[in-house]
Amino acid sequence: MDELFVRVHVDESEKEHIAHPNLTAFQEGWLRLKKNKAAVASLFTLIAIGLLALLAPVFSAYSYKETNYDIIYQVPSITHLFGTDQFGRDLWVRTWMGTRISLLIAFVAAFLDLTVGVVYGAVSALIGGKVDAVMQRFIEILVGIPHLIIVILLMMIMPAGIWTIVVALSITGWVNMARLVRAEILKLKNQEFVLAARVLGTSTSMIIWKHLIPNTVGVIVINAMFTIPSAIFTEAFLSFIGIGMQEPKASLGVLINNGYQVLRNFPHVLIFPAIVIVLIMVCFSILGDGLRDALDPRMRK
Repeated sequence: MDELFVRVHVDESEKEHIAHPNLTAFQEGWLRLKKNKAAVASLFTLIAIGLLALLAPVFSAYSYKETNYDIIYQVPSITHLFGTDQFGRDLWVRTWMGTRISLLIAFVAAFLDLTVGVVYGAVSALIGGKVDAVMQRFIEILVGIPHLIIVILLMMIMPAGIWTIVVALSITGWVNMARLVRAEILKLKNQEFVLAARVLGTSTSMIIWKHLIPNTVGVIVINAMFTIPSAIFTEAFLSFIGIGMQEPKASLGVLINNGYQVLRNFPHVLIFPAIVIVLIMVCFSILGDGLRDALDPRMRK
């Protein structure tokens, strides 16, 4: 049998040589994400949309509230790239101002959902016992009440505005995140690396943030990526039925509502805000899948 094996010569100077640079989990995740061309294209598309939302209204010669009844319902042209609406307002500026407001609402609501949901779900799963039972009964009560009804009731009680919509979306928006995180941590809490951390005296908070949360990042990211476009669509729906943002403020929901009313005669009023919403939805979905695969420790080779 000895002839089947060949002794490998090892240079003494190479024994301590580091063949691969020491990278953090996020650096490795970024390297894997770059290999996913669709996710990278979606990321740059979202960055472009964000930059346009921030800069287009600032550098435009028109204001999103400026009216001019001499140019109502103009079709897209060099002067007005997206045309004008029923008050002669420039739709290029209003579309990107509306995108800015909708993205602000969505990101703030998603951040609150992420923070509350992850902490609530992680604590519930890790502590377990009666604490977990009580915390889950509270979630079941919230789940039993339709989310949209809560949002509509709050919007009818509170004055219309950006932060009213954020509060309304965040009341029960974190519940799904909490349940997903709890389910993942229940699968991880009795594995060897968690038990080893307990034996070494690691605190519960450190176990959550250093061991459990990184291993649930795939679920967290994909859910957060869907939370953002979902919040945008909810805001659009509320504005569409007349209890969200109000004129002359611009949001994607307000613009779509205006465009829907004149769709047959002036379709350009609806088309451009609709394209922006579709792009945001598709890009977040593709990027979420890419980030899940890139950041999940179990996907590492």
